[in-house]
Amino acid sequence: MAPAAKEFYEDQKNLNKLCNFLRSADGPAVREAIMMDKRVYYIKGEKLVNFMVEPKKGTKWPKELPRFSSRPDAIAVCKELCNIQYIHRSEKVAKGELEVARVRDFDESAYFTWIYEGDMTNKNLMTTALIIGFLCCTCFPIWPNFLKVFVWYMSVSLLIFIFFLVTLRALVFLFVWIIGYELWLLPNLFDESLGFCESFVPVISCEKTKDGQLMYRVGVFVAFFSFCYWAVTQPSEFDGFVKGQGDFIKDLYAGTLLSDMSQKDKENIDKPKMPSLEDLLKKLDSADEEEEKELSEEEAAEALLDSLVEVEEDSYDDEE
Repeated sequence: MAPAAKEFYEDQKNLNKLCNFLRSADGPAVREAIMMDKRVYYIKGEKLVNFMVEPKKGTKWPKELPRFSSRPDAIAVCKELCNIQYIHRSEKVAKGELEVARVRDFDESAYFTWIYEGDMTNKNLMTTALIIGFLCCTCFPIWPNFLKVFVWYMSVSLLIFIFFLVTLRALVFLFVWIIGYELWLLPNLFDESLGFCESFVPVISCEKTKDGQLMYRVGVFVAFFSFCYWAVTQPSEFDGFVKGQGDFIKDLYAGTLLSDMSQKDKENIDKPKMPSLEDLLKKLDSADEEEEKELSEEEAAEALLDSLVEVEEDSYDDEE
């Protein structure tokens, strides 16, 4: 590294520019892992130095950043990154899991986790979009009807797609496992320790099954082809099953699968609940009936009291 370049990276702002480039999409490839219950990105020291000295083909090195002419120059900058805690040394403890290493010196054979987060503009924009999206979801009752229908169709389509994807993966694995191999489509699809992009890599994985599974494979083979024989010889029952699945999907899209209200109630679900004129008149009539009932009870009590008084008077006259 030329003396001018060495002085250039001694400036904190210029070093930040270099780290922004290294953390960008044009920088060296990094991996994701979990460290202290937090998702982090890490890279091997050797790969970092190799990229700084000889970037991968097609990399557009920023014109405002001087290039490194030798490995010692790149290692010197990496040591400086460790000193200012832009990266720190880590150790692997399990698949996709790291811990902070006790030794903090830079070594090309060690793994280093990025602490410097780089330009936060994209993350801030994504956070803002997330907050706006959350607020929009909370306002779902006042959405226009066409947006509600669109969200319903999108949700149902995504649910059906995931169901068929999982079913296809299982069937492909079953067919190939019977002949002695384990073939998975998107084997890392449900691996929570990986990032979004890494979950789709590789597309296919194929390995030979372990010894001692022959009897299990024969049993599954017999059971599967027995089911196929039943489906062919009992077309009426199987056709009914297929028709039932088709009706299920139609009801799911129509929104009538778990309907517990009338269509009129669905259309008026967002309207304020105001009592009608008939309801008000019925309420008044019921109130009048209750008053009349109370009056009739009072009159009956007075009549009973009068009759008792008359009986007492009659008995008194008879004695005289």
